[in-house]
Amino acid sequence: MLSYEYALKHRSKIIEVWYAIRPIKMVAIEYEDPHGSAPEPNHLFPLMFQTLVSDFAGSGSSPSNEYSASEARTKFNADWAAAAVMNVNPDFSNEYQQVFLLALHKNNASDAYVIVLFDDYADLKAELNAALTSLKFN
Repeated sequence: MLSYEYALKHRSKIIEVWYAIRPIKMVAIEYEDPHGSAPEPNHLFPLMFQTLVSDFAGSGSSPSNEYSASEARTKFNADWAAAAVMNVNPDFSNEYQQVFLLALHKNNASDAYVIVLFDDYADLKAELNAALTSLKFN
């Protein structure tokens, strides 16, 4: 469901973290419209985030939170950031029960995703917080 550039798995297998980077210059939009209203690559990030949430989500709710512009800049040096946590779709992972998704966007640079797979939040608060702060734009 998602290709990624790098992955880490905890030795006790309580958590797995994937990193996916999508440079804006590699985004190809094939859209035929005589009026020239094809979407601009820098404006796709909210749609991509919602698409990933719907792909990753299993049963139940998928609470998500969009960071304010100042929080996105301070925490990730990003122009936009959002996070969601949900029960994982078994087609995405049959090893874990939950998935946390952090999506970041930097204008004219890249979209970046941190995907964290786990079973019980209470067991890995420190690891999840480390994953949350492990990726930011230069």
